[in-house]
Amino acid sequence: MNPIDSYFLRQQEPYQSMMLYVRSLLLKPSFGIVEKHKYGIPFYYVNSKPLCYLNILKGTDFVDIAFVKGAVLQEYFPVLKDYKNRKNTRSLQLTKIEDLDEIEFIEIIKIAIEINSKK
Repeated sequence: MNPIDSYFLRQQEPYQSMMLYVRSLLLKPSFGIVEKHKYGIPFYYVNSKPLCYLNILKGTDFVDIAFVKGAVLQEYFPVLKDYKNRKNTRSLQLTKIEDLDEIEFIEIIKIAIEINSKK
């Protein structure tokens, strides 16, 4: 079993289901996103540049969908949060699967890809 699948299978519910759902959205073929195992968690890359990652931060009760260039994204999507004053990263903090607005999430992904593609 590859390390990413193993990571997801080790997660407890409801986190496992939330992460697998987000993963399925990120890996839609039209986005061209590549999944890699970095720093012990799943990272998602476009054109060899990190786009976002999924994590469960210690002491929290949410899945952290963290966008690497989130500070720029936050201008377009105020729903993105700054957790503990991260310099550039902003995230969606998902406590239950029903809280994820799939249409908005797809838009965030599209804009994040656009931003990542700029030099």
